Amino acid sequence: MEHTYQYAWVIPLLPLPVIMSMGFGLFLIPTVTKNLRRRWAFPSVLLLSIALVFSVHLSIQQINGSSIYQYLWSWTINNDFSLEFGYFIDPLTSIMLILITTVGILVLIYSDDYMSHDEEYLRFFVYISFFNTSMLGLVTSSNLVQIYFFWELVGMCSYLLIGFWFTRPIAASACQKAFVTNRVGDFGLLLGILGFFWITGSLEFRDLFKIANNWIPNNGMNSLLTTLCAFLLFLGAVAKSAQFPLHIWLPDAMEGPTPISALIHAATMVAAGIFLLARLLPLFISLPLIMSFISLIGAITLFLGATLALAQRDIKRSLAYSTMSQLGYMMLALGIGSYQAALFHLITHAYSKALLFLGSGSVIHSMEPLVGYSPDKSQNMVLMGGLRKYVPITRTTFLWGTLSLCGIPPLACFWSKDEILSNSWLYSPFFGIIASFTAGLTAFYMFRIYLLTFDGYLRVYFQNYSSTKEGSLYSISLWGKSISKEVNRDFVLSTMKSGVSFFSQNISKIPSNARNRIGSFRTPFGTKNILVYPHETGNTMLFPLLILLLFTLFIGFIGIHFDNGISELSILSKWLTPSRNFLQESSNSSINSYEFLTNAISSVSLAIFGLFIAYIFYGSSYSFFQNLNFINSLVKGNTKNLFLDQVKKKIYSWSYNRGYIDVFYTKVFILGIRGLAELMLFFDKGVIDGITNGVGLVGFCIGEEIKYVGGGRISSYLFFFLSYVSLFLFFFP
Repeated sequence: MEHTYQYAWVIPLLPLPVIMSMGFGLFLIPTVTKNLRRRWAFPSVLLLSIALVFSVHLSIQQINGSSIYQYLWSWTINNDFSLEFGYFIDPLTSIMLILITTVGILVLIYSDDYMSHDEEYLRFFVYISFFNTSMLGLVTSSNLVQIYFFWELVGMCSYLLIGFWFTRPIAASACQKAFVTNRVGDFGLLLGILGFFWITGSLEFRDLFKIANNWIPNNGMNSLLTTLCAFLLFLGAVAKSAQFPLHIWLPDAMEGPTPISALIHAATMVAAGIFLLARLLPLFISLPLIMSFISLIGAITLFLGATLALAQRDIKRSLAYSTMSQLGYMMLALGIGSYQAALFHLITHAYSKALLFLGSGSVIHSMEPLVGYSPDKSQNMVLMGGLRKYVPITRTTFLWGTLSLCGIPPLACFWSKDEILSNSWLYSPFFGIIASFTAGLTAFYMFRIYLLTFDGYLRVYFQNYSSTKEGSLYSISLWGKSISKEVNRDFVLSTMKSGVSFFSQNISKIPSNARNRIGSFRTPFGTKNILVYPHETGNTMLFPLLILLLFTLFIGFIGIHFDNGISELSILSKWLTPSRNFLQESSNSSINSYEFLTNAISSVSLAIFGLFIAYIFYGSSYSFFQNLNFINSLVKGNTKNLFLDQVKKKIYSWSYNRGYIDVFYTKVFILGIRGLAELMLFFDKGVIDGITNGVGLVGFCIGEEIKYVGGGRISSYLFFFLSYVSLFLFFFP
């Protein structure tokens, strides 16, 4: 066992050979490297799989009761200052290693097909492999300086991948927004690290935990300064995990490729803030004020994320707000001291949300032949619908992932979310109400995403129904050419209501073998033969979906067993343990069957109610068209002045406009700072430069006048002398 731990440093370094080979190949022999580009996916997956084997072995050792292992190398020694680098293996590290490697492998396999058409395929794999290295280095770090180093590398990879298609202005703007927002949190994190080093003289986790447990309770440290430094550390987690008020970058980060949304912005990088708080929880738990603040931010974030997801039309942006909300659940759990429930939800949510994001990528691929390669159209749920007939495997996996996020048993997220809800009620009824109400909202907006995408009819053929009395019903011929037929809007709506398909003989018949036809389409990357109609993706993209589906179905069972009643923890009692040497276990480590069933019935009832409301609004094409017509009328301002209409309008406007938070930041920070800069520019040019230029101008004018006095003519000297004497005598006779 000791021998295995000594080689754990290899895990973060395993992806590096492929990164270096691709990088040098692109510089030295670019033509050959690009011609072999599809061959690079295999070594990337292979090396990360080896890292997974190491991680699983370390986790088995932790489950069997092995102690925490730390190995250090001295890097800098100067008098009393010593900086060491190394790796730190404990249950938290083993959890994150398995999570990063499993999701990373599946995303790499998925990306091989998803990005195959892209000219920058190799650059994408360099970025994503380097991200895996940085994330593995972050979770194995042994001190705060090392964490900060990899923290910045992870942020750099996120910046590069969000702006991967940097020629699109919106993608370039999104990566800049993510960079600037995270700089706020990272600056706070750096100040917090320096503050704790100044207070304690050490940056090693073990030293920090011992000092916190021994000094802080005995007033051995300045409580105000310690609280301030802890708040600054928490600020880094707020930005990285998209917590209020630094959450604004996450929805815009969806401008990156969909595999990146699954890996970085759903499963791993956004969980880095949760990981940091979990790692430092023995320190934070000795500061009650900070713990209360963490729980409050988590409660605000989980509710805000759920409300902002209610009216989004972009499928990836809706999932992004869902991620924000679920991260709020984890933050709330950590704030109330429910460490095990928070990490349990981190695991279950990561697999379920990765499944949903990769499923959304499959949906986007199926829509691109119909609407083009613009994300504004291919990701717009308003143009989707009825895809269950065309992408049955994607639809099935997406449905299970949706039900898991909704909290339906026995799927993964049910077990972890139910535990967070129970602990929230025990800690505070206020947090319990917010968490429970948000659980119902989660079920509503997640099932809304599913219904808009897969239920009803393919609405891309009927885009203009709300703007004119007559709309055009579009279909595509066998050879990829568009044909149209003018139809009456009322007839189409009545047809939908009666259940008759768009593709019936009354409208426009599409042959049953249309999906098997191939059409030639011109893409931004050249002409490509693709299926004309919405179609299921290839096996390379479906395989990760099926594996993630298995995780979604069964990963939740690692947290329960049925011996002498239902216990809250089984494997988790040995695995999800917060630095056992420094933090004692919670007293309520198990619950009986009656308490479990009571809590489960309550949470499942909320989820089912949310599903039911979503089905009422979006469960049929007719009701959807009615709601969408209402929404469009809201935008145009054509609603009746009724109280209910006004309430609906406010709710929709709040959600669709992101709670006006971006508008507030734009006016206060962007325009405010720009206005302040313009004021300072005016002061600099008008006042500072004005005084300087004025002094010079006065000197120039005086010099110009005086030079005539010193002309060397005695008559001039006498004239000025007599003039000055005359003036003096005139004023002072």
